[in-house]
Amino acid sequence: MARSASWWFLALGLLGCLNARAAGPVWAIRGAHDTVYLAGSIHLLRAADAELPPALTRAYADSSSLVMEIDLGTLDPLELAATLLAHGLLPTDTSLPAVLGPARYQRVSAAAAALGLPAVALERETPWMVGLQLTELEYAHLGFDPEQGVEQQLVRRAHADHRPTAGLEQLSDELAIFEALAPPAQLRFLDMVVDDLTAADKDTHAVLAAWRGGDVRRLAALLAREYDEDPALYRALVSDRNRAWLPAIERLLEGDENSLVVVGALHLVGTGGLLELLRKDGHPAQQLD
Repeated sequence: MARSASWWFLALGLLGCLNARAAGPVWAIRGAHDTVYLAGSIHLLRAADAELPPALTRAYADSSSLVMEIDLGTLDPLELAATLLAHGLLPTDTSLPAVLGPARYQRVSAAAAALGLPAVALERETPWMVGLQLTELEYAHLGFDPEQGVEQQLVRRAHADHRPTAGLEQLSDELAIFEALAPPAQLRFLDMVVDDLTAADKDTHAVLAAWRGGDVRRLAALLAREYDEDPALYRALVSDRNRAWLPAIERLLEGDENSLVVVGALHLVGTGGLLELLRKDGHPAQQLD
């Protein structure tokens, strides 16, 4: 699965190839008395490229609430740290070198060192947690910042506007997906991350360009490649979560006030994507330009 980790983390949940007619990564779904705007997010952006697409700005302005995968508007940093510790540490009777074996541990240690992280800092972490940490460090090195990501920009606006925020799942739910991966799957995931680190900047260009231009076909094609590489990981990170979120989104369509729902862009498209699931349930979506 080399050269694919970057897509999972940027569009799960750059520029160029655009023109004045480019559609935005936002769809409108009409309820009886309200509209739910469903927007695809990029969780990390560079400061120089962080301006939100116009369609997303308009959807926010026409909404009374902001709904995200996790409610970042109320997430406590202390709670985040405690949850990571609860889910991401190995049992006390083992260590990362023992889990990985000498050859894999040497590769992971070298990758961590290149990012300025001593291997000893990882020795109590699970393989999936190490993979997430290495990815976060690589994106930080490339200038990607979660504070410039779509959700954090919108959360700041919501707080300033005294607008309510909500989440489709809890942080513990998201981390439990990785925690539930069998040991061989966790090792494959970590291998994928290490293989992908040096290509992260180049490989994310395709996803980011497709996202900003609202290019559904391109996003779907990229997603299909990810499914082919590891169907089990795709189901756990994307399609299973989509099905779990669907009832909450459909309940919003029964309300009287408009809502903006923001999820990773690759959750929207392709087989099992939210746009397809909503259409099958009788809720067709119209893409905003």
